[in-house]
Amino acid sequence: MNISKTGRLARLFPSCNRILLAALFVSLVAPALIAGDPEIFPLSQIQPGMKGEAYTIFAGDQIEKFDLVVIGVMPNFLAPKESIILVQLLGPKVEHTGVVAGMSGSPVYIDGKLAGALSLKLGQFSKEPLAGVTPIENILSLPKGQPGAMRAEVMPGEAAPSGQMEARLEIPSDWVSRAGISGGSFLTPIESPLVFSGFSALAIRQFEHEFAAYGMAATQGGSVDARSDDGNIRPGDMVSAVLLEGDLSLNASCTVTAIVDGRVYVCGHPLFGFGAVQMPMARGRVLTTLSSELESTKIVNVGGTIGSFNQDRVTAVVGSLGAAPKLIPIDMTVATPDGDKHLAFRMISNPKITPILMGIAALNGLIQSSVYGEGTTLHLTGGIDIAGHSSVTLDNLFPPMDSFVPDGLPVAGAVQSTFQRIFSNQYETANIERVTLRMESMPERRQMTIEGAWLDKSEAEPGDTVNVRVQLRPYRGSPVIRDVRIEIPPQAPRGTSMQILASDSGTLNRMSVVSGSQARLDSLEQLISVLNRERRNNRLYVTLLGSSPTMVVQDKVMPNVPASQINLLDQRGGPASSLVVRQSAAGEWSLPLDQIVQGSTTLTIQIK
Repeated sequence: MNISKTGRLARLFPSCNRILLAALFVSLVAPALIAGDPEIFPLSQIQPGMKGEAYTIFAGDQIEKFDLVVIGVMPNFLAPKESIILVQLLGPKVEHTGVVAGMSGSPVYIDGKLAGALSLKLGQFSKEPLAGVTPIENILSLPKGQPGAMRAEVMPGEAAPSGQMEARLEIPSDWVSRAGISGGSFLTPIESPLVFSGFSALAIRQFEHEFAAYGMAATQGGSVDARSDDGNIRPGDMVSAVLLEGDLSLNASCTVTAIVDGRVYVCGHPLFGFGAVQMPMARGRVLTTLSSELESTKIVNVGGTIGSFNQDRVTAVVGSLGAAPKLIPIDMTVATPDGDKHLAFRMISNPKITPILMGIAALNGLIQSSVYGEGTTLHLTGGIDIAGHSSVTLDNLFPPMDSFVPDGLPVAGAVQSTFQRIFSNQYETANIERVTLRMESMPERRQMTIEGAWLDKSEAEPGDTVNVRVQLRPYRGSPVIRDVRIEIPPQAPRGTSMQILASDSGTLNRMSVVSGSQARLDSLEQLISVLNRERRNNRLYVTLLGSSPTMVVQDKVMPNVPASQINLLDQRGGPASSLVVRQSAAGEWSLPLDQIVQGSTTLTIQIK
């Protein structure tokens, strides 16, 4: 068949048009995809009415462009010399979704030059496509040195890390009319999707308020297998800060703004505002963007780890590709009649957030167990291994709650509290090497109350053995009697009386004062000693008390101390290093039970 030259040209023109359109598209998106040093559009040259574009992902791995127009520059809006560029987003997608959670960090270009990153949105519960842009000069001016480890405490006279920028940034009245919005409007940081994988909705609800204060939108998501191209990130791609990874994962996601001199700039605002941090960086894979009148958000799955974040500052989160920081390995076991269920995961080490992560992980491990049910008694055991120190031992029972909260919440609170005490110590940074937790659900409410006690004799000689009979009443059960045999010390002074205290663990922990005397301690090891010496609530304690005073010096309890020695130690150590308690424990005995013991009662015995 003969084909005329005219026919060949007719078919050639559509092909040429497609090539030209493709070339035009590449020329438009090229500025957003450059991973080298971008050309900067100075803040000083930005004028109202300028047009630009921003780049982000709405679904899949496709970086998409949407248009914007500059309303103006709001000088010193965040802080002195921290201005914001106010822009109106244009296009069918952003007009439908508004500013989306996860869009923070999306690079903004004017005349093909990088001007900044999307960081703020208009108010709450608003789909108005009005946004604030953090200028690129403020982002690139962040510290470039390698950070040290975050301190475990705030020193006297210093301000605590500020966390997320102010939740509400009021728009001045002269800008309200310029932007065409109602009076009383404000800007707020664009939320970062906080993606929970392996967590129940109940556990998320109990803890999501802890993260909401930092501008994070809790959502359930997943994780995907690492891919060879995970590290090939460009401006406009999604990345995630890893808080937990493994059988449980928790990640905060936002958009890449720029990659300059090997440093990856993301978010356009802080995640937590911690300053120096050590958090793994992972690839974020966007499933879709969910439009909502309440809050539009990106649905993100987390991919492979590709580097680390080391700065979490007011204008950006900064990291680099390559090795990830060391995480704390957690081995969690939930006992069931069919065998133990194991969970293995790793979490970041940070004095502010690690205790919260441990709390939510413990609660989730319990309530997702097939044997978990309200009205049962929970048994927590385990240990916390700290480099260069003794391990912290965990062992306690927890009764069901009468209030309308999950029964597993006190378990989570106990784990969280222990980690807070370790991390908040003022002696040294705790390098936690490993954590093991074992949780068991025991049927029924296993709880006993001390109703009374009596002795087999009212008088005794030094060295005698005395039987203490204690009556306990189980929850909705008949009273039971337990015997504890104690010995009167051979050196007990004749003609005096001594007190015998039958009690639960809490009464003794409060009496010893040691558990609340962290300021008198001198080292992390002493704190660990105090934690391990705290009594367990599944034991009945009987304590013999004498009238001579006890002195608490750092983590040491010194009973029957003479007055002359008290004066000497008190003068040598200073008023904050020691404490005098009115009575001394001449002996302590305990009886293990499979019940939680509550209450106390006191008896008196004469020494003849």
